[in-house]
Amino acid sequence: MTSKDLAQLAVRILAGHKAQEPVVLDVKGLCGFADYFLICSGTSRRHVQALAQHLQEGLREAGVRPLGVEGLEEANWVLLDYNDLVVHLFLKPLREFYDLEGLWVDASRLEVEPYVSVPAASPS
Repeated sequence: MTSKDLAQLAVRILAGHKAQEPVVLDVKGLCGFADYFLICSGTSRRHVQALAQHLQEGLREAGVRPLGVEGLEEANWVLLDYNDLVVHLFLKPLREFYDLEGLWVDASRLEVEPYVSVPAASPS
């Protein structure tokens, strides 16, 4: 699975659990530690925790495990490191405050709309 495929699968999983405003930034060539950032919001701390849990379960079914997970207990900002894909799950006020999309303004955006409306397929 390519890093782009992983990002697309992650978007489908999170969209299937009502993640808000998903954005995928292509940071290849802009940073040395990832190819893509996936940024989205949850409606509450519990929702952010559930999004992280569903993402980990869905990607585990595809044979992918995170290298690290940070912030799960507080769930204001949860970071899941999948090596070439770094997932940022925010409460909306923190997402606006840290404005990662603004910090990485030079990154191109991967189109997410086709993946938001298509349910994640179970790996065979």
